[in-house]
Amino acid sequence: MSNVNGHLLNTFITDANTLEVKNTNRAGGSSGGGGGSASSWYAAMARAWGSTLDSQAARITQLSDQVSGGQDQPSVMIQLTSESLRMQFMSNNAATSQNAVGQALETLGKRQ
Repeated sequence: MSNVNGHLLNTFITDANTLEVKNTNRAGGSSGGGGGSASSWYAAMARAWGSTLDSQAARITQLSDQVSGGQDQPSVMIQLTSESLRMQFMSNNAATSQNAVGQALETLGKRQ
């Protein structure tokens, strides 16, 4: 795993853990079962993905602003393309993980 990908994964995990702790403290305890409560780990995962995608979008916006401002050198264009492809990859993974976990929770809910 490259340094950048490792950093993004660590950021995602840290964001998920931080959001879970904040929500647990605010709600007075963790709900334990899914149920869609504000303090569920599923909701924390969704918020962490959102935060991660927001920061990636900010990088893309910054590079796009550079290109719009006249810095349209090939190196900046390649960076912008690379960050855009990373955003696509991350978005696909966010959707896939949310769908997979959601389906697993639905299956568990049907069995109970």
